[in-house]
Amino acid sequence: MIVRPILMQDDKSGDGDNANRGTSVISRTKPKTKKPNLYRVLLLNDDYTPMEFVIHILERFFQKDLEAATRIMLHVHNHGVGECGIYTHEVAETKVSQVMDFARQHQHPLQCVMEKK
Repeated sequence: MIVRPILMQDDKSGDGDNANRGTSVISRTKPKTKKPNLYRVLLLNDDYTPMEFVIHILERFFQKDLEAATRIMLHVHNHGVGECGIYTHEVAETKVSQVMDFARQHQHPLQCVMEKK
């Protein structure tokens, strides 16, 4: 917290006489903002969702290029889970919802979750 004093002069006599002037200090505090919590958005492996569909999800919703999307998809395939990105709570929640809705519309059981970093 940063405190910056502001000096003010009080005119106690009301008649402009400088002999009765005093000095007051008013402190103004600058609020310290807290950084928002971050969340990892993760894709979970399943045995039914095609690899090409996962790549499409990564390109469309996470703005990954083909090489990055393929690398993440293979990580999900080989390790069971892969990180798509790190976002604030609201953004992560929206991306999870978009991916899940899109997968259901295309009749794939793909799971997308978020976890606090």
